[in-house]
Amino acid sequence: MMQETIQMNEGRTRVEMVAATIRQRIAGRSLTPGAKLPSVRGLAATLKLSTSTVVDAYERLAAEGAILARPGSGFYVANQAAPFALAEAGPKLDRAVDPFWISRQSLEAGAADLKPGCGWLPPSWLPGDGMRRGLRTLARADGPALADYGSPLGLPQLRQLISRRMGERGIEASPDQIMLADSGTQAIDLLCRFLLEPGDTVLVDDPCYFNFHALLRAHRAKIVSVPYTASGPDIELFAQVVADERPRLYITNSAIHNPTGATLSPVTAHRVLKLADQFDLTIIEDDIFADFEHTPAPRLAAFDGLERVIHIGSFSKTLSASARCGFVVAKPEWIDGLTDLKIATSFGGGRLTAELVLNVLSDGSYRKHMETLRHRLSRAMSEVSARLKNLGITPWLEPQAGMFLWCRLPDGIDAADVARAALEKRIVLAPGNAFSLSQSATNFMRFNVSQTLDPCVFAVLGDILARRG
Repeated sequence: MMQETIQMNEGRTRVEMVAATIRQRIAGRSLTPGAKLPSVRGLAATLKLSTSTVVDAYERLAAEGAILARPGSGFYVANQAAPFALAEAGPKLDRAVDPFWISRQSLEAGAADLKPGCGWLPPSWLPGDGMRRGLRTLARADGPALADYGSPLGLPQLRQLISRRMGERGIEASPDQIMLADSGTQAIDLLCRFLLEPGDTVLVDDPCYFNFHALLRAHRAKIVSVPYTASGPDIELFAQVVADERPRLYITNSAIHNPTGATLSPVTAHRVLKLADQFDLTIIEDDIFADFEHTPAPRLAAFDGLERVIHIGSFSKTLSASARCGFVVAKPEWIDGLTDLKIATSFGGGRLTAELVLNVLSDGSYRKHMETLRHRLSRAMSEVSARLKNLGITPWLEPQAGMFLWCRLPDGIDAADVARAALEKRIVLAPGNAFSLSQSATNFMRFNVSQTLDPCVFAVLGDILARRG
């Protein structure tokens, strides 16, 4: 009979602990494929637990496919080999450093890995208590909220709240001009489906958020870029590219630019909009970092009145990346077409997530959470900037808000080489050329200051730079 020692950890049920112990034995091959597990009564007696606890643990493992139930015989380890745990697998250093590289490495990282290159906050920085309160409220909700499809346009109460929030940033949009999406990324994907044909030209900043490149390639668009400055796109080159290439869309961040942290100036915003009108250019303004601002920056959608500008937002960065919810703000005739497209591609909306987001945003604690978060990011920005400078890594500018520092490495240092070397130490970095269509950011790197506070990050960077200097 298998001898077991169960570690009783606070916060985990006995069922979870029994199931976790058996999973560990299977992963470690002390329980091999086809091996018979102890009887329910036998294991319960050994562990001094109730038989119902062991039954529930076995049923959970059977539902996962880890073990098999044979009526009249008992439970057996499934014949297929147990998958490797990510933490036990070596990092995939052979992947090309392309727009998918940072996403893959960050999303697949183990719990103990450090992620200065990722684009989100640590879980401990997010409003976990508010999310739990929202979940408890939802648990008491009526049947439709828990089980029914949402409307394609999205939960009316949440759209009303978003409309009010838009008004605070100078963007006048009725709830009927707002459509909820599963995320900011899905919102842009729907807009690309709605507005683009394969081969159409799309303009992006250089550098820009690397997933813009990946998404546009998935839509078979031709991508062109213009250099980004501390006050927005280089307007002279912008005018030249728009005149020569006649792009259908321009996708940008106007408030807190990713990856540079720059802020669009009013003068540049007005010139961009004049060129958009002159050359029939539609602008997608991705504003998912809006709540990180201390003082609202100019918005293209506010200046334009949503004539040529489509505004995108999301709550993944400030609430939870697990409960994904984004939105599109556009003129009414485009919202109608986008709603039909949303029905065609995803049917109804994600009502449960929308209800949860509404609960959390309606809680008076959210504003206090964001005030605390902004101050916390400011302190992290100062600390990380100073420590990087000590290593010879220079911020391109000192952002007014947000979580990103766009930094130049010492001369002659290739950021991709540094990122691969750091990955061997279980540290995920964000090399510059993943953000650059022109591949002109070889010695740049983006740092997420909230994820760069561990002293190990600076020790590893210092060692790598010393060996390459």
